[in-house]
Amino acid sequence: MFAISVDLLHGTFRGDGSGASSTGLLTRGEWPPSPARLFGALVAADGTGPRCRVTDGSELKWFERLPPPVIHADHEPHHQVLLPRFVVEHSGKPARNTHQEYLGRKGVEVRSGVRVAPRVPRITYVWEMQTPGAPILDALRLRVARIGYLGTSDSPARVRVLRRPPDVDGRSAAFTPDQSGDLAIAVPAEGDLLILDAMYEAWCDRGASVARSHFPALRHEASYRSLRAGVSTQRDRGGVVAWLRLGAPVSGRRVSVVTACFKAALLSKYQSHFGEPPPVLHGHGFSERGYDIARFLALPDAGFPRSRGRIFGLALWLPPGAESVERRRCRDAAHAVRRLTGSGVDVRVAPHDGAERPLAANPSRWTRSSRRWVTAFPAIHERRGPVTLAELSRWCRHAGLPAPLAFRSTRGPLVCGGVDLAPVEVNRPGRPRLPYSHVELWFKEPIRGPVVVGAGRQRGFGLCVPARGGGDGKNGRQS
Repeated sequence: MFAISVDLLHGTFRGDGSGASSTGLLTRGEWPPSPARLFGALVAADGTGPRCRVTDGSELKWFERLPPPVIHADHEPHHQVLLPRFVVEHSGKPARNTHQEYLGRKGVEVRSGVRVAPRVPRITYVWEMQTPGAPILDALRLRVARIGYLGTSDSPARVRVLRRPPDVDGRSAAFTPDQSGDLAIAVPAEGDLLILDAMYEAWCDRGASVARSHFPALRHEASYRSLRAGVSTQRDRGGVVAWLRLGAPVSGRRVSVVTACFKAALLSKYQSHFGEPPPVLHGHGFSERGYDIARFLALPDAGFPRSRGRIFGLALWLPPGAESVERRRCRDAAHAVRRLTGSGVDVRVAPHDGAERPLAANPSRWTRSSRRWVTAFPAIHERRGPVTLAELSRWCRHAGLPAPLAFRSTRGPLVCGGVDLAPVEVNRPGRPRLPYSHVELWFKEPIRGPVVVGAGRQRGFGLCVPARGGGDGKNGRQS
């Protein structure tokens, strides 16, 4: 375990993570203070490269590669909108409409933004990882000792590095990284040090004309969800624990091979890192009917006019009930996969870095809500017989989804980029051959993705894309 705690000495925090305070329209301040802001404070504490005085800067390169931490902070702090004020503009020359107290000097309006006053004036950032070595810890301690404030200068803070589990106040909440969360928090990423150095050099050359908006690549946002201590949460429906991106797109016709290689590589990494993989990954050892296991999903480009059905990413979905330690280990094992090799497949793999493109590999493409969902890969029927609304309702129930209002089913794809597969590309050798088809589903209420239906959902078959115009779920037809 590795953690950093921040105590707000005045009990308040003021920061402008979005740059919107200058508009005067901001009503809520930044909360919790982002890990990217903490990283910026560490950089400013002792500089980088030859500007370092008490460290060598190697701890910053280590820090920028850390995954998003769990943030413990007040769940509902008070947000106070500060009134604008006028200050003297240092223009260097006389101006009209000047101050009476400062002859020849012009006044300029300053909007201070929003001050956040939490009931618990402590923020703790926790990384569930192996504690770094003594050189890294010592260098980080030297840096945090030189941090005077977090955010603006009227937010003095005391920062400490912890090697033991932090003492968390019961009124705090745990802001946890979650791809399906509704809160975006800025986090550092590898390469930020180079951008910060470029910003500093530009500022030295051109002064105040250099703005952070000139370096948009510096901002990386991770999705978080907040969980208040002692408050019950919604029913666990399972979810994706790891999003990966392929180094090069792979034909959608290789979906069976890609997901099989992904599963084999993940089991191998889990075995080498943590020992025997749990049954939720390989599917062996279940004694009850109605269970669901991990889904190894290939993410294709489908649903747009120019889509071609090529696979750009991967995702690992775990069913409800998985323990937090088990989920974390599965995520770490998936992120450790670096290459997939198999029959006709040889491609590099890396954790998704938050890039918007390609959209097929972006988590937002698969986690949005819609009332209409269409298969990108065909769904394998759970049993032989005609596809009826009752049968589709059975598929959805087994996949943890509500029953659809209506559907349509065809042999070929229903959207651009939908993959049309031959039987040999769907059925596995030595297994019973089941029929398969593409389907479009209409639900009564919007369903949040990813949506996967059919008997082959553990292998990525039956993966759906949200249909355009997902709100018109009343006019579906059956075929």
